[in-house]
Amino acid sequence: MAAFEGSYRHKIDAKGRLSLPAEFRKDLKRDLKVVLSDDPENPSLMIFDPEEYTQWLDHYFDKKGGYDPSNRQMRNFRKVMASRSKPCQMDDGGRIRLTTEQRERAGLSTDVTIIGDCEHIEVWDTQRWEEFELQALALDFD
Repeated sequence: MAAFEGSYRHKIDAKGRLSLPAEFRKDLKRDLKVVLSDDPENPSLMIFDPEEYTQWLDHYFDKKGGYDPSNRQMRNFRKVMASRSKPCQMDDGGRIRLTTEQRERAGLSTDVTIIGDCEHIEVWDTQRWEEFELQALALDFD
């Protein structure tokens, strides 16, 4: 399992392509395949190694004893997440293509911040990331 850490400012080009930081590309599988998914909790996109994506999705059902296909809410959640996730091949330059729909749902403009969040990568609109960061650092854990 890769441990993605750090934050990097990048730009999405006019064709919707985003270059992933070299530090992150080296930790992805050699075949350069990733899974792009909406983040159900934050306005961002998540990028996973395909195996890590499956584990992440399964995590949502762990608290309820695992995925139960007879549970309508579980089926619906998994269905929506699967419909909003897509396999993606990085090109030789380490770029991935973000669809218009993905960019709109995540509120991504041209300027983005790519962050490592341990087992996955996230893509945030830079302004939203800065606001999130300030709020997260202001929390009082006592």
